Amino acid sequence: MSVVIDRELPAFGILESEHIDVIPRGNEDDNEKSIKLALINLMPTKEKTELQFLRRISNTPFIVDVDFITMKSHTCKNTSRFHIEKFYKTFEDIKNYKYDAMIITGAPVENLKFEDVDYWEEFVEILEFAKRKVFSTIFVCWSSQAALYHYYGIEKKKLEKKLFGIYKCKLNKNIYITSGFDENFYVPHSRHTFSTISDVSKIKDIDIVSSSDEVGLNIAATKDQKFIFITGHGEYDRKTLELEYIRDLNSGKDISIPENYYVDGKKDLGVSIKWRSHSSLLFQNWINFCGKNKFFK
Repeated sequence: MSVVIDRELPAFGILESEHIDVIPRGNEDDNEKSIKLALINLMPTKEKTELQFLRRISNTPFIVDVDFITMKSHTCKNTSRFHIEKFYKTFEDIKNYKYDAMIITGAPVENLKFEDVDYWEEFVEILEFAKRKVFSTIFVCWSSQAALYHYYGIEKKKLEKKLFGIYKCKLNKNIYITSGFDENFYVPHSRHTFSTISDVSKIKDIDIVSSSDEVGLNIAATKDQKFIFITGHGEYDRKTLELEYIRDLNSGKDISIPENYYVDGKKDLGVSIKWRSHSSLLFQNWINFCGKNKFFK
């Protein structure tokens, strides 16, 4: 149906131009079937990340009312202070709320020890909040590793080379959020670290939902799907990996062209989008799962 966001949020007009139904905050009908969602946005380019996730959660039978949350203990250098103060809440603002759904994004801090991240203590508070006051939470990339570490003591490992590109993954176990998936599907990955399948498999409460030889763990979930750990970036849009590639080149990093990203591996032929439909289906299934719990249990 729709997403509820502030009319002045830059994403509002973009979503409207893409024929996505958006409702200005304050105009929503309290009697409608509304899913309350918190998006903990840890990415530095917050406006791009907002848009990516809003696209993914928009096509469901429910109205999704979104709160954007930032880390009070961290100063964002890549998004304006005006944007943060106008459109974002902090954990202090929401700690007494309850949410049907929560997304915690990745973050460019994977080369740090978890405890060395400047907002780690606040992040742990949010993880504990997710246990008590959120029906289902999706953790993406770094936050999936951080959640596995906090909840289960699983240490992350360092890759020899950055995993960077579009990779075919296999569906190992079909659960509610993967309903309708093909046996094999594509997912963007961009990371230097990983949680091993062998470590995660030792947790009796967790299913290995999707994996591959190249990426290792792709999706894992607790058996009740309260916690969903996603190591890739299905939310990415067409240009995200390209912009990251250019950024790394310009900063002098040893970076290879994104694998399986450009048509025939040639940048001048453009990007071959292979991941959008499965990513959208996952988020649609997940919102439906949260709505089923709220309205039809």
